[in-house]
Amino acid sequence: MRKIFLTFFYTGLLPKAPGTWGTIAGAIFAVLIVHFLSIQTLLLCTILITIIAIKEIDKEEKESGIHDSSEIVIDEVAGIWLAISMSGATLTQIVLCILYFRLFDIWKPSVIGRIDREVKGGVGVMGDDLLAGVFAAICSAGTYQVISYF
Repeated sequence: MRKIFLTFFYTGLLPKAPGTWGTIAGAIFAVLIVHFLSIQTLLLCTILITIIAIKEIDKEEKESGIHDSSEIVIDEVAGIWLAISMSGATLTQIVLCILYFRLFDIWKPSVIGRIDREVKGGVGVMGDDLLAGVFAAICSAGTYQVISYF
């Protein structure tokens, strides 16, 4: 069960760009949550999976001895869910969230990179992606406002 959760239904096991696949799968799932429930539910689900993921990642890292394995993509899922729940769930906002989130998750500017390098365990694995999600939400919301103005 842990592997299914941490790899988000095995998307983290895809051979190329598992983080991108995890982000896309997470975004699709977010659309379903927002459509059938609400954007507030998406935020609550983000908090829930973050708490569970920190504990499960700590267990996984202790057993495997590997920090932030590329197959673990639940952090990307939490990051994109946070970005969408903060920015909004129109198609344009979701696409912007995905693009900005992947940019910040790969580039790791400022404090995102510091968390990635210095914070160990589940908190470190989840922390940089959650912060990338916050940055993505801010940029997505700002870009959406500019686009909507014209």
